[in-house]
Amino acid sequence: MAKKTIREVIHDTVQSEMRRDPNVILMGEDVAGGAGCSGEDDAFGGAFGFYKGLVGEFGRGRIIDTPISEAAYIGAAAGAAMTGLRPIADLQFFDFLGVCFDQIYNQMAKFRYMFGGKSDTPLVILSLVGAGLRCGAQHSQSLHPQVTAVPGLKVVMPENAYDTKGLLLTAIRDDDPVIFLLHKLQFENACEVPDEEYLIPFGEASFVREGTDVTVVAFSAMVAKAVAVADRLREEGISVEVIDPRTTSPLDEEAILESVEMTGRLVVVDEAWERCSVAADISSIVARKAFGALQAPIMTVTAPHTPAPFSPVLEDLYIPGEDDIESAIREVIAYRR
Repeated sequence: MAKKTIREVIHDTVQSEMRRDPNVILMGEDVAGGAGCSGEDDAFGGAFGFYKGLVGEFGRGRIIDTPISEAAYIGAAAGAAMTGLRPIADLQFFDFLGVCFDQIYNQMAKFRYMFGGKSDTPLVILSLVGAGLRCGAQHSQSLHPQVTAVPGLKVVMPENAYDTKGLLLTAIRDDDPVIFLLHKLQFENACEVPDEEYLIPFGEASFVREGTDVTVVAFSAMVAKAVAVADRLREEGISVEVIDPRTTSPLDEEAILESVEMTGRLVVVDEAWERCSVAADISSIVARKAFGALQAPIMTVTAPHTPAPFSPVLEDLYIPGEDDIESAIREVIAYRR
């Protein structure tokens, strides 16, 4: 079984699905590139090189460069999905959500409902979240709570290359709009990925580490940090269960509640701001549905309620770190009523 990076998995999965289904198309800024230039019909393959070489195989009729207008091409992708195609729309930075949010929350998310369940919208919006690349406040946000809150959208946040493949296959074949979010710092993360096809269902969490003393729910790039802390604390006899929900909508509430019923303690780690976040949502769910099991207050580890700093030193402090997670775990473990 070969090791692959997330970047390689995105490329290979999109390529295999375009070979399998002629209705799968790719749209976005510079996903083909080089129009009118001499030489081989190839380009970088989008801002982060996910799609390099695909235009040479599938042509510009299926690898479609778009204007720098997110409202235009996300809207076009929604229309294409309603009429029989299965578009993958590359949004580059999810910070641009505001430019095309009407097309997402007020159109594609509502098509099935508005048309009496008779309309499919098989569309994947693939985009990037998170800080750490020194991109400044306008390109470093984690805006997944905004789309998680919208009924009619499925929201996916894979942490590793294995999950990325299985979840992306599921997303491309789904008949509803899927927001597929990758963290900017994870492209080169590699693990063993089977060559054969496999699909990972939405709404099914992964138990990354098993434990009995405290439950830690973490998303995206925060999962690896939570695992590192769990492994370190295990040497002290503190048993930490780490759950990666993998999708924020649908959310595997059952897995989280089952774990908290056992451990009696919960820490939620999410890079988004805490106010109105997925961390706050999960805290609310557990407080309502498993209050009797809690032996300590629920703790959340999130980014502070401020724009991401451009200063490297401040940005590193802004991103939730292992020390923050460890401190929260120790606090709930030490709590006595």
